[in-house]
Amino acid sequence: QVQLVESGGGLVQPGGSLRLSCVVSGSIFSPKAMGWYRQAPGKERELVALVGSTRATQYADSAKGRFTISRDNAKRMLYLQMNSLTPEDTAVYYCNFYPSGPAWGQGTQVTVSS
Repeated sequence: QVQLVESGGGLVQPGGSLRLSCVVSGSIFSPKAMGWYRQAPGKERELVALVGSTRATQYADSAKGRFTISRDNAKRMLYLQMNSLTPEDTAVYYCNFYPSGPAWGQGTQVTVSS
């Protein structure tokens, strides 16, 4: 059974930074592409960034230049470094495979507010 556990969210002021972490268990990790997704209130869940098995990365336009996705296959960990945060980044952030699988974690809340 796949388990995805996100952490690292919180309340941060505009312009601040956060580093999100995700640990994956119950599934093969290293050959699979992984992504960070987010869901803001009243909006659909969207892909923010993804990293392939070769560590090639892609970002949503809203994340380019501000967010960095990375992975540690040995630790089965996925990370998202978020800089220059704005209130529009407020959302619950989730990790999942790419394309996403049916199992989702509880997510981690990111709130950007002064």
